[in-house]
Amino acid sequence: MGISLGLPGPAPSDPGVGLLDTFGRRATDLRVSLTDKCNLRCTYCMPAEGLSWLQKEQVLSRAEIVRLVRIGVDLLGVRELRLTGGEPLVRADLVEIVSDLRTAHPGLPISLTTNGLGLDRKAARLKEAGLTRINVSMDSLHPGTFAQLTRRPFLDRVLRGIEAAAEVGLGLVKINAVLMRGINDHEAPDLLEWAVSRGFELRFIEQMPLDADHGWTRDGMITAAEMRALLEPAFVLTADPRSRDGAPAERWEVRRRSAPEKVVGSVGIIASVTEPFCADCRRTRITAEGKVMSCLFSREETDLRELLRSGADDAAVARRWQEAMWAKPKAHGMARTGLGAEGFIQPDRSMSAIGG
Repeated sequence: MGISLGLPGPAPSDPGVGLLDTFGRRATDLRVSLTDKCNLRCTYCMPAEGLSWLQKEQVLSRAEIVRLVRIGVDLLGVRELRLTGGEPLVRADLVEIVSDLRTAHPGLPISLTTNGLGLDRKAARLKEAGLTRINVSMDSLHPGTFAQLTRRPFLDRVLRGIEAAAEVGLGLVKINAVLMRGINDHEAPDLLEWAVSRGFELRFIEQMPLDADHGWTRDGMITAAEMRALLEPAFVLTADPRSRDGAPAERWEVRRRSAPEKVVGSVGIIASVTEPFCADCRRTRITAEGKVMSCLFSREETDLRELLRSGADDAAVARRWQEAMWAKPKAHGMARTGLGAEGFIQPDRSMSAIGG
């Protein structure tokens, strides 16, 4: 079978080719959103009043999620799975989903991205079910700032969830933080000190144009360069010698300036806007209602749920999934890189509706 990379043409139909696109990228990292619902109202994600949630029958069932992951792993070369939302902990059958996935794929890395609310009650069960690792979103260590950013006074509950995840051994706990200018950007050194002193890995994320209010501006966000500058007075950062291997975060070894001879941890910076990594993107996303998004910023979606519920076999589902990924844009939903540049159109969906 001939494939002309970088040029339009028919999508590959051989499952052995995997989730290949016309630029030669092959998706092996699957993100599956379990729900669009969330119990926080982060200012950079959704409006204060929330969004119109999907109806229960619109959301993929437990069996449909397990089937899609099986097709991805067995037929299309998926090698890593992350469960996202919305907030996946609000899904009542989350533990059972993880258990089913672990039974079907004993060696598959399965991680979860969560805001941590209720994690203290479920961490042990998730570990027992087979969850490998967890990412918790937490943008501030100060209750007032946390409430300002999330519109909910729940910092203590998030901290309890993080502690519970660490206690039960849910891998390397990663903390995701979005810095907002004039709100929590001054906290960058404190967040990093808090994380490395507890053995967590902090990941700073540039704010992206995925807010439901469409209020994002390029000038208003804190850039990766600014993040590094904010950390410099307290820390020495050196490039992590480990291969990035397609990961969205560029990692740095962390040393305190007061004791620069000792590496005390690492920090990651996800710079989707100013230092994009689109050329080595290996992700494929499925929304809570079963639509493939080949790119986080794509305005095109491909429905797999309809096939699942129409009686189609696994090969047909795999082919449609391949077709969706074959059409993956070069970068940021366009033919060129440039969030915030002329020609960029923000997706209609917010991050909570897409799945991170």
